[in-house]
Formats: sequence, C-alpha cells, structure tokens
Amino acid sequence: MTIFTIDKDNNITTFASAREAKSNAEAERFQTEKELAKLAGDWPGSRLIEIWNSLPGVTPVKKFTSRQAAVRRIWKAIQSLAPTDGAPARRVRSKKGRSRKQAAAAVGAREGSKTGTVLQLLRRSGGATLKDLMDATEWQAHSVRGFLSGTVRKKMGLTVVSSKAEDGERVYSISR
Repeated sequence: MTIFTIDKDNNITTFASAREAKSNAEAERFQTEKELAKLAGDWPGSRLIEIWNSLPGVTPVKKFTSRQAAVRRIWKAIQSLAPTDGAPARRVRSKKGRSRKQAAAAVGAREGSKTGTVLQLLRRSGGATLKDLMDATEWQAHSVRGFLSGTVRKKMGLTVVSSKAEDGERVYSISR
C-alpha cells in the first residue's frame, strides 16, 4: 500500500513501502484519507490551503468550506502521485521549494491518460508529428496545438520545441 509523508515545509512524498517512508523521521506519515484527516486536525486551516495550492494542476483557493472538504480534496489530488510497481518515490514540493509549474512538470501525468500519451510521444527520440498526436488522442489539429500551448507549455512549464522535418511536416518535442 502507498505511504505518504508530509514534512514541515508541506512537501508530500509517496513511498511504496513503510521502510522507505521511515527514511525521513521528521515527516508525518499517512496511508488513508482518515489518517490524513487525523493529522490535519492539529493543523491550522492556512496549512491546508497552502498544501492544496502547492499541488500541481489544481485551481488555487483562498479558503475551504470545511476542514473535511479540504482533506477530501487534498487526498483525491495526491492519489495521482502514488508510485507504480518498482517506481521510485515521487514528491511534490511546496511553493517554498519550487513553483507549481515545476512541480507539475516533475509529476507528469497519470499513466494511460491522454496527457500521459502526449508527453510520452513528445519525449521519444525525434518527437512526434501533428498527425501522430492527432491519431493518439483522436483530437483535431487545433485541439492538439491548444493542448501543447496551454497545458504542456503554460500549465506544466515544459518547453515545447517545434521544427520542420525534411519532408516539411511539423514535428513537436519536449526539450530536455
């Protein structure tokens, strides 16, 4: 079962085993939404807001309707951080550590999602043509270009490189 840790700077890290999670003795550990709620019972509301606003891909808030709503939303958002079998621990740093864009880029996307598929195609050697991206997502050309500009470049903070291949076809990739 996935074990989450949260440190005093609100950095959330996921681990696949309890032994790995114990490596940071100062961090608080939790495995379920109920355990997170118990921890959050001692936190000021401002900490819950700071945690939420530092998560990648969320709309920032100024307040929550209740502590339970905050815990429920945070728990749901961090489920995408859970490591897959054999994967290393994943971390989302608070804004103190880095920007939300940097955090979103580090986390990436859920495996099997269209975002994940597009990122995988863009990261491969030689990049991906507009047609490749359209075929993989079943989107129209303007939707693919909008996604590259709005989500990949602006929200995730990744640098999208556009170039023309020898045959004149446009090729997109993510610069490393």
